[in-house]
Amino acid sequence: MWRRCQKLVATIYRLTTAFPAVERYGLSSQMRRAAVSVSANLAEGCGRQGDVELRRFIRISLGSLSELECELLLASDLSYLEAPGCQQIGTEIRLIRRMLQRLHQALPAQRSKPRIPK
Repeated sequence: MWRRCQKLVATIYRLTTAFPAVERYGLSSQMRRAAVSVSANLAEGCGRQGDVELRRFIRISLGSLSELECELLLASDLSYLEAPGCQQIGTEIRLIRRMLQRLHQALPAQRSKPRIPK
C-alpha cells in the first residue's frame, strides 16, 4: 500500500509541473504536500510503537487523501488537468482510501490493558 501511495505522489508531482507558474506556490504546492502527507504519515505510523498509534496516523493519511481529492477537483474545475488524467487519479485515490480504511478497521481500537497477576 505504501508503494502505491508513493506512486501517487510521483504522479501528482509530474502532473502539477504543467500547472501555470502562478500556481507554483499555491494549488500545485498544496497538492504535492497533501500527497506526500498520505505516504509519510503511513510510514511514520508503521514506525511507531503499536497499533493505536498506527491507527492515528492512518486517520491523518485519510484526511490528507481527502484534501488531495478536493484539490484535484479544483484543478479540474480550473482546467489545469484534463478529464482522463483527473479521473484516473480520482480512481487511485478512492482505491487507496479503501485500503487505508480496511487497514484501520483491522487494527485494535485501543491498547489492551496489561494483566495484573493476582
